[in-house]
Amino acid sequence: MARTKEFDPDTALESALELFWRRGYEATSMTDLVEHLSVGRASIYATFGNKHELYLKALDRYQQARNPQLLRELSQPGPALPAVRAVVRRFATEATTEGRRLSGCFVTNTAAELAPHDTAAARRVEHNWDHLETLLHSALVRAQAQGELPADRNPLALARMLLVLMQGLRVVGKASADPARVQDAAKQALALLD
Repeated sequence: MARTKEFDPDTALESALELFWRRGYEATSMTDLVEHLSVGRASIYATFGNKHELYLKALDRYQQARNPQLLRELSQPGPALPAVRAVVRRFATEATTEGRRLSGCFVTNTAAELAPHDTAAARRVEHNWDHLETLLHSALVRAQAQGELPADRNPLALARMLLVLMQGLRVVGKASADPARVQDAAKQALALLD
């Protein structure tokens, strides 16, 4: 007769996500995960696979939780440009808010730590960036069609610039204690939308 799990896999995955997000992949050992999740090593392996597989599942969970919020923000009816501005401002604010600043963005952290040498992590990062770029591009195309964005602007190039800026805001915000650096960059980028 099979034993029932003595822990909730969803709760354990959320705890693993929090630990990986705070500490990174390399700085988190299996021993750290066992202690943080309060789950035996064999149960972690049986449920999630090895540390790398658990990390990727945590990254997937992170993206599943955050992507719908961006979709709601950038595809709401009415003027599109205020929504784009609000998203950029939110990224800048999160990058400079003490409680969030040092954690950064789990996707951006993964891009810096794992993507250069980990194909599976790189694919997930690219997927996330493609999704964000598509949402920004769609919102900017709508803004242009509604007369909010000048006709001579390239919505795709602007979406890519905003994507790169938003990821950069996360990196600089995490590494710098000077919030003006991030806030000034966001203001200058938003000026390009006028």
